[in-house]
Amino acid sequence: MTEHDQLTMLALDTSTASLTAALVRGGAVLGSVQSLSERNHSVQVVPALKKLLEDAGLSGKDLDLIAVGQGPGSYTGVRIAVSVGKTLAWAWNKPLVGVSSLETLALGAWESQGSAGNGGGTVWIVPVMDARRGQVYTSRWAADANGRWERMDADGIRQAAAWIERLRREAAAGGAAEIWIAGDAEKHAEIWRPCEGDGAAVRLVPHLMDAAAAAKLAVRRFRRGERDPVHAFVPNYTQLAEAEIKLQAKLMAARGD
Repeated sequence: MTEHDQLTMLALDTSTASLTAALVRGGAVLGSVQSLSERNHSVQVVPALKKLLEDAGLSGKDLDLIAVGQGPGSYTGVRIAVSVGKTLAWAWNKPLVGVSSLETLALGAWESQGSAGNGGGTVWIVPVMDARRGQVYTSRWAADANGRWERMDADGIRQAAAWIERLRREAAAGGAAEIWIAGDAEKHAEIWRPCEGDGAAVRLVPHLMDAAAAAKLAVRRFRRGERDPVHAFVPNYTQLAEAEIKLQAKLMAARGD
């Protein structure tokens, strides 16, 4: 057993309607919290983290690492986790490791199903978060029962209908036996449903964000010697907030662009 196997870390993600945090040591979850009060993330997050540590009899000095979901997702939500993570890492002088919130969602969904896949064939895990106007924050990972976990696309915001059509075409060409739509799957359920003769089963896997999955991803980065600079660490929004888009449009109109 290596030194890294016994890492004690606090993991946090607030990129969705679910505030999730977990205290993990050596892969074992010592405590976790899950709250669905999205508008209260900023109020609840610090007391929730404090209680996690107190219930485990630990303090900031006992941690080896702070793991934070970096987004994409809710513009305000992502900023909350990133701000809190940076503050704690700086105050406690601990390493900070950011992870993709979409990858956290994908890994959590995969493991929630027992990582069984379809008996050894390739499964595409496609995490989705609603981004309004028919769009989703999404990406894709390839997985199988033999331990494969491979990123296939960059995190981004995509039109849901065009995205699933692309996935179906590529799966039908032999890319995967199953497509799992994970996370906010019911939001565009009518789009995700498979067409007749699709060639690949499309499965909806509703799943809440789980900070324990973020901790696993953070450990992988940490083992590779990767850290994030505390002061330069910023959210991955993948797009401007709606207010900023409107402001830029006004400025462009005023300039005659």
